[in-house]
Amino acid sequence: MLFNSLAFLAFFPAVCLVYFLLPTVRTRNIWLLAASYYFYMSWQPLYALLLLTSTLITYMAAIGMAHSPKHKKLWLVASVAGNLAILFFFKYFNWAADNVEAIMSATGMAMSVPHLDVLLPVGISFYTFQALGYSIDVYWGDVKPERDILTYALFVSFFPQLVAGPIERSTGLLPQFYKKHPFNGEKAITGMQLMLWGFFLKLVVANNIAHYVDEVYNHLDGQSGGNIFMASVLFCIQLYGDFAGYSYIAIGASRIMGFKLMDNFLRPYFFSASIQEYWKRNHISLTTWFMDYIYYPMVGSSTNKYWWCFCIFLTFFISGFWHGANWTSVVCFSSFGLYLVVCMLKEKWQRKWEKRRGLKNAPWWIWSNRAVTFLLVAFALIFFRANSIQDGWYAVSHIFHSTFFHVADVPLMGLSLMLFLFITEYVIEYKKADRYIERHFLRAHIMMSLALAALTLWLGEFTGGQFIYFQF
Repeated sequence: MLFNSLAFLAFFPAVCLVYFLLPTVRTRNIWLLAASYYFYMSWQPLYALLLLTSTLITYMAAIGMAHSPKHKKLWLVASVAGNLAILFFFKYFNWAADNVEAIMSATGMAMSVPHLDVLLPVGISFYTFQALGYSIDVYWGDVKPERDILTYALFVSFFPQLVAGPIERSTGLLPQFYKKHPFNGEKAITGMQLMLWGFFLKLVVANNIAHYVDEVYNHLDGQSGGNIFMASVLFCIQLYGDFAGYSYIAIGASRIMGFKLMDNFLRPYFFSASIQEYWKRNHISLTTWFMDYIYYPMVGSSTNKYWWCFCIFLTFFISGFWHGANWTSVVCFSSFGLYLVVCMLKEKWQRKWEKRRGLKNAPWWIWSNRAVTFLLVAFALIFFRANSIQDGWYAVSHIFHSTFFHVADVPLMGLSLMLFLFITEYVIEYKKADRYIERHFLRAHIMMSLALAALTLWLGEFTGGQFIYFQF
């Protein structure tokens, strides 16, 4: 498999190099499309048929909307139904069958439901949502239907962000495939550095922390509350390193070739002072997708705050299903929905209270809110990491028991990496090094790149398996 070997490190730069050797926009796009399908077929060749099917459904639906405006809604329904049917069949059918069996058994009516012997296609939720977003954009009139099937196929399957995002919008990415993108040294340097940072986050931060987190969560019986707490906190950093790591690699590779992908993470774990801010900084492409295509259409023109609360909870409840065919994801994201409902209900009161006491811009108050937000996120993500609902409840119920842990159980490597990540993101968040980088652009980037490469080679765990979000 491509991503369980060092070939992963070479694939993106190799595609970028060949891209600039090709003379025309058309040949470059064909090369990128071929690379995208090879990239996806490295897991299972048959996966390419699903990707092609989703592409053709949404392509034809958009053309149908243009040719038959009176039937736009029918074309949209066909596009949504076709894509969700594929998603349900491969991702949710067996899970639904298990739940039907459990319900029937609980009511005393034992029933055997057929199960499918199929593998979950890598990244199916990502490219399905990207294609559906295009269909909705065409229906709303935000973008004209793409007539060139090859260009549209490249939009759906653009290899850097194909399997784990960012989930791009047609209004942002599609027009870029009609530009030649000449080589730009500054973009190449910053793009390569973003890729190095992504590799560092995955290979050093996420993979090293995973050892401790897996040991605790795979053997919860007998773990002290302190160990569960520590593993839950470090899982936040592991998840961030793993997922943001892929996003930075994707954004960096795209930038080298001249393409601009949307930012997917803006330092969410250390600098979010509320749950609302956390979701403005974390997995931005998916959060905005759910808000634009589900939450805002549901809210409509309503001014009823309680309806807003219901819609935000329902949006995150649906997001839980998107994240996985299991109840652990649903409980996790329902928890985030409840957090946001509470935040919406207390927002006006909190602003007045902070203003009366002069707390709004007080540094100690901001950092306190950031610490509380981090702990709330870590608590919700317990279920996201738990192997089952039973394990999740066990972790939640035991995390406050025997909270002291042995010194030998403290993961020094994990805490050191967490501290390093915090210091690095503090410098970025508050622009502490911007003036030096502006004055010494080349020198600064060479120094940072060499440091990242050396640390990755020295501390990197190259046997840590594929990215967590590939399963979605």
